[in-house]
Amino acid sequence: MNPSLNHRDCIRKKQFSLGCWVQMPDPFSCEIMARAGFDWLAIDLEHGLISLDAAYHLIQVIGNAGVLPLVRLHENDPSTIRRVMDAGAGGIIVPMVNTAEDATRAVDAVKYYPHGQRSFGLGRAHQFGKNFDSYLMSSNDESIVVVQIEHRDALPNLDDILAVPGIDAIIIGPYDLSGSMGFPGKFDDPRFTGKVSEIIQKVRKSPVALGFHIVHPSESDLAMKLQQGFTFIAYGMDTIFLQNLACAAVEEARRLSK
Repeated sequence: MNPSLNHRDCIRKKQFSLGCWVQMPDPFSCEIMARAGFDWLAIDLEHGLISLDAAYHLIQVIGNAGVLPLVRLHENDPSTIRRVMDAGAGGIIVPMVNTAEDATRAVDAVKYYPHGQRSFGLGRAHQFGKNFDSYLMSSNDESIVVVQIEHRDALPNLDDILAVPGIDAIIIGPYDLSGSMGFPGKFDDPRFTGKVSEIIQKVRKSPVALGFHIVHPSESDLAMKLQQGFTFIAYGMDTIFLQNLACAAVEEARRLSK
């Protein structure tokens, strides 16, 4: 059995599932992240510098490490979804899902008939046809669909979004959500925290896992999110980890040299 299946189970059972954003297209740095102990890694096609060609290689690296390879799309595009799924992605993270129709569009592109409208073709996901039949039998159950709630327009429609069959988790995008409210990055603003509390209450009543992207890793922030009921946690980014460690090392070296 693919070890990453255990990571899928954790998401669906609302158990703690720890992931990270990958924004650098280099397979060596990606492998370092994959061997760090995360349950899943999200290849960022929206804000990173990763092309589709590079994403295919990163999917291989992540999957071969026994980690669940997810792809955060640049947009809710069925063509891109089909391509990354055929390449072996374990699932997708879809930005700017504001309506149930947006969520359905994503699920339809991931799932085969009768649960979706994904087209049938040969690809790496089933060893280029060698395991075609077994992949078709398991793919609908095993593929993960995560939608990002990151705009104020999504909030009135959240109940309908959560009711879409095939949605495994939502993840709050804090920068875009706060930005859509007029104060980007002001996560302590009562207007932002109030909306987050509303999302928490609704999602916790549903079968969908509750997720959050803690962009800048913080033990206190993580502890608070876990206490609030978040289980699907994106913790930092490869670029943030590299920057933080590099800056800390240089600062320490400068201090010692004085």
